[in-house]
Parts: sequence; C-alpha cells; structure tokens
Amino acid sequence: MSIDSLRRSARATVSGLPQGFWWLWLSTLVNRTGAFVLTFLSLYLTVELGHSAWFAGLVVALHGLGGVAGSPLGGTLTDRWGRRPTMVTMHLAAAACAAALAVVTSAWAIATVVLLMGVAMQAVRPSINATIADMVPAHEVRRAYALNYWALNLGFAIASIGGGAAIFLGYRTLFVVDAVATVLCAVIVFLRLPETRPEARTDKAGEPVVEAKVSMVTVLRDAPFRTLVLLNLLVCLVFTAPWIGLPLTMADQGLSPSSYGVVIAVNGIVIVGFQLLVNRLTDKRSPVLLLSLSSLLFAVGTGATALAGSSVVAFAATVVVWTVGEMIHVPTNAAATALLAPEHARGRYQGVMGMSWAVAGFVAPIGAGAIVDGPGPNVLWAATFALGILAAVGYTLRLRKALVDDSDVDGSGSGSGSGSGGQGDIVGIAGEAEVEVVVVGDITGDSTGKAAVSA
Repeated sequence: MSIDSLRRSARATVSGLPQGFWWLWLSTLVNRTGAFVLTFLSLYLTVELGHSAWFAGLVVALHGLGGVAGSPLGGTLTDRWGRRPTMVTMHLAAAACAAALAVVTSAWAIATVVLLMGVAMQAVRPSINATIADMVPAHEVRRAYALNYWALNLGFAIASIGGGAAIFLGYRTLFVVDAVATVLCAVIVFLRLPETRPEARTDKAGEPVVEAKVSMVTVLRDAPFRTLVLLNLLVCLVFTAPWIGLPLTMADQGLSPSSYGVVIAVNGIVIVGFQLLVNRLTDKRSPVLLLSLSSLLFAVGTGATALAGSSVVAFAATVVVWTVGEMIHVPTNAAATALLAPEHARGRYQGVMGMSWAVAGFVAPIGAGAIVDGPGPNVLWAATFALGILAAVGYTLRLRKALVDDSDVDGSGSGSGSGSGGQGDIVGIAGEAEVEVVVVGDITGDSTGKAAVSA
C-alpha cells in the first residue's frame, strides 16, 4: 500500500463527522492525557505511603466497584437531566477526587476517594456514548466510537509516558495535574458541546407523543440487549484478566517488572498506531461477525499466554493478538448498544452496558490473582480461552437476527433500535473467587485503568 493510499484511507476514516463530535473527541484526549491517578495509584500506595500490595489491589478493585454504581447512575442522569450536564458534573466530581488524593493520606480516606472516583468516572461514560449516538448518523456510529476510543488510548499513552518522565515531581503533583486536565475537559464540554438529548416527539397535530417509560428494570428485561450485556461481561473478564494475570505469569517465569512494562506497552502502541487502519478494514462489516471475531482474538491471544514460556517476544505477540480484538470489540459493542437502545433511553442502555465493564473491573483482578496464586497461571489462561470461545459462539447463535446493522437497511438517520423483543438471553455463568489480590513490585499499569474507560 502506497503512502498516498494510506493518506487517502486516513482522510476517509476521519472525514464526514459533525463538528460537535470533534469537540467531544478533543475533550476525551485532554482528559486521558492527564490521567495519572489510575496509572500510578498502586505505586503511590506501596512506595510512597508504605501500604501493602494487598491493600493497593483492594483499592484498585474499589475503583471498579464504584463504577458498578456509577454506570447506571450516569445512564439515568443522561436521559433525565441531559448529556452535557451529566458530563460536566461527573468530570468535575472526578477532578475533585483526583485533587483530594493529593491531600488525604489515611487508608480509609484513600479507599473512599478512589471508590467515589470510580463512581464519577464511570458515570460519565453513558453520556459520552449517548451523545455520539445522538449526533452521528447510524451508519457512521461505529466509526465514531472507534475514533473516540483512539483518542482515549492516545491520551492514555501520553499520560503513561509523561507521567513516567515527570514522576520526580512527586505523585501528588501528578494527581493535581490529573485534576486540572479533567477540569479543562469539563470546560471544553460546557463551552463547545451542544446538548444532544432528543426532544420529545410530536404527532401530526403537534401534540407530544408519550414515550414508554424506561427504567433500569425495563432495560434488563430487553432480551436481546440482556444477551449482549452478558456476552460483553464474558469478554470484559477475558480483557481485564491480563492486566493482573500477565505480570504475575511473567514474574512466575523469572522475568522482571521492566519486561512486563515493555510487553504491556505493546497494547498502547498497537492501538495508537493501527486503530484507524483496523477501523477502515472493518468498516461496514456485520456487527455479529466483528463481535465474534474479536471474542476469538481475545480467546486465542490470552490462551496463548500459557505457551509463551519465558520469551518476552512471545508474550508481546499474545498482547498484539488480543489488542486487535480490543480494537474491534470496543467500538462495535458500543455501536450495538446504540442500535438496540430506544432513542429516549440511550443513556440507560449505555449505563447498563457500562456496568458490565465495571463488574469485570472489580471481579477480574480478584479472580485472576486468586487463580494464579492457587491453581496457577495456566488455569487462568485456559479459563480466558474458554470464556472467549463461549462469547464468540453466543454472539453467533443468539444475536445474529437482533443486530441488523442500520447501514444494511438505511444509510442515514439516527442509530436507534427497538430495544425490545426478539432473542432470549444466555445462561449466566457464576463462579466463586477467593478474595485475594496480588500486585507485583514496580508495575505501573493497573487492571482497571483501561477497563474503566472502555465502556
């Protein structure tokens, strides 16, 4: 492929979206560029404050637990209060929590602030996803989600590099910078982003149409969407497991934390470098095909970790495989949620979907640590392989009819779905995990840093 063709492909990937989307994209980039808290929290707790690794893991898990409550809260506020007010309020709340971490030192205070930060950070996601679905034509929604996810990862990569270089300034300084960046993000949204919540529809006589009331219970009764959420939960568990299991597995093979740093950096490099290309290659493909393919990539990539031995290159190769799955899955899943959601309930639907990410962010670190410390790493990777295969089969068999992409039917308009009826849901799979979290030395990545913002 020539340079000119690559340039044309990149231009086609980023063209044709409304101006409001690019202000939202910029706010995401600014927000994530200053995202230092989650990246360096475990180091701050263990190195700076002298807390145990177990406590650091618990605090990280509390962030995910906060997201379990924050996601449906943000979804409800998004539909009732509006997209922009929810975004501004929750960004400011997250900024206040980041600033508070630069001040508080007691264990209970830190745990409480991180829990509240999880609520605020996850509560903003439904409003962002609903805004994209509101302002972007249905046939362009998946591309818009992919571009926003690219901005998130680009900012995350900048934060990781910049934070590492600026660590000599002190962790508290980084947390203050995080707070300032989040406030700036809120200012961009407040000044430049219009409110996109759909206005009440009217009939031919000009009278308002009474929409069916949608509660969280109503959303959960939507069988096709419930299936999508449960399958996404399986994928999220697979996606989140490496952020705890991979460093532990590499340590078990005698590799240093710095080796893990090199390997996990591949994730960000691949996303930043190739997200636009992957989006171009997958554009207009069937959502079910893409979700099934991404699940298989997650299964193969994580499962192959058990075969990597002590080779850093082999570990890096496994990361490349499941990272491609991540690049396909995240925007496709968000677009599928927008497709199934009624227009007036997009926030609630995105909130319930976000809750599956938050649940995985809480359960996976605990479960992965317990499995590695008990039966061993190979059992963990066998489990992630099985879950990924199960998810791929589930997408193919249970959602083939429900996820009919609007681009196959109508090339314009808003991406709203019926949000009801159709398929049944899959059988839930529950397991019990002993509450034990293991954190390795100087690892700067954490299990929920990306999961918390991937919804």
